[in-house]
Amino acid sequence: MSNSNHWSKEETADFSYTFLAWYEREKRTLPWRENKDPYRIWVSEIMLQQTRVDTVIPYFLNFMTLFPTIKALAEAPEDTLLKAWEGLGYYSRVRNLQKSAIQIMEDFDGKMPQTAAEISTLKGIGPYTTGAIASMAYGLPTPAVDGNVMRVVSRLFEITDDIAKPKSRKIFEETMQDIISRDNPGDFNQAMMDLGSSTCTPKNPSCNLCPVNEFCQSYEKGTVGNYPVKSKKVKAKPVYYVGMIIKNEKGEFLLEKRPTEGLLANMWTFPLFPEEMMTHEVEVPAGGLHEIASEQTQQIVLKQLQEAMTQKYQLHPTFMKRPLPEIKHIFTHLKWFIACYYGQVDQVKLTDLPENCEFVHPENFEKYTFPGPQQKMLAQYQKNIGQKK
Repeated sequence: MSNSNHWSKEETADFSYTFLAWYEREKRTLPWRENKDPYRIWVSEIMLQQTRVDTVIPYFLNFMTLFPTIKALAEAPEDTLLKAWEGLGYYSRVRNLQKSAIQIMEDFDGKMPQTAAEISTLKGIGPYTTGAIASMAYGLPTPAVDGNVMRVVSRLFEITDDIAKPKSRKIFEETMQDIISRDNPGDFNQAMMDLGSSTCTPKNPSCNLCPVNEFCQSYEKGTVGNYPVKSKKVKAKPVYYVGMIIKNEKGEFLLEKRPTEGLLANMWTFPLFPEEMMTHEVEVPAGGLHEIASEQTQQIVLKQLQEAMTQKYQLHPTFMKRPLPEIKHIFTHLKWFIACYYGQVDQVKLTDLPENCEFVHPENFEKYTFPGPQQKMLAQYQKNIGQKK
């Protein structure tokens, strides 16, 4: 159980005064802080999930230009929406944004709901985003508790509950509910976020520079390094793929649209095959396909690649003998390892291609939504092959 010893009313008031005065002096100038428009706050908070502030700013500005209102977001074509999000990852976030926008148009007359209970009914909006919108847009004393906030609060009160466990969230929400400013809850929540990202960092926190260190129990006792308590994450499962970068005589590349459901749904990539489909006749070194030393073994792999391309795409590419350097891409629960082979084809019959495949010239890539792994494959091609052509 936690060791949280909450403050008296006077201490809480002193903390709030000191903390908000610091925030007013030091707060970052960010585009979504220009006003209290709930739509802008909502979009920014969804973008900021698992993404750095500096990365989000240009995406946010572009998104607001493309979809300036909830109505515009609700009516946006999916391809345009995904392209605007390209590079941010976790694409379910933007799909849920649109589902919520449609929900707002249908159930709330096109206006963002104004109570925490109603905001929390929107798709993809959990307790943290609910608290952020309710406090920042409407001045409701609703905590917005994320990892940054749990870290700060655990150090302030020496809370020993494991922040990796979902059941611990209630402890931190209750603690935040006790100390949040009733007069300015929006700034209080943002001050917590700023403190956690700038000063009360996971490693090497700047405790001597902290504006509220006089209130911090772990600072007073020299135990800051013990908090927050967090159990180790489960390691991402490794998954091995072979990527096919196939170019035709017109300088176009074969792209394949992924299924409408599942990981990277509706996005475009170079063809990908599970590695075991390409290597069932050979033994792959621990370091991957690019570490195969035997030319004979490489020839066996190349033959299997050609057979796979013929069977699935009716194409007969000539491949380079060896793959490009291995590509790695980490998802929340998976870690992809991709060996990319470059090949060329002539005399392509487009009618023989599967419906979800197209040959596309690089000049037109901007019209297609590429997930992170595809962008890395393309960069690897450009670095190793493209400059030589």
